[in-house]
Amino acid sequence: MVKLNGEQRELSGKSVDELLNENGYDPKRVAVELNLEIVPKSQYSTTVLKDGDSVEVVSFVGGG
Repeated sequence: MVKLNGEQRELSGKSVDELLNENGYDPKRVAVELNLEIVPKSQYSTTVLKDGDSVEVVSFVGGG
């Protein structure tokens, strides 16, 4: 199990890229923190989630 934004989910074995696509996030408009470290966008497809990982996805919102 992987904790995604505070909720336990069955995401082990998926890449960050897969997680974002399957959950409707636009990779260009989010920041991803994995186990308290920011994941560079260039590593989304190669970073694979494991049991016990904690992921926070933060969306950017424009305003003005």
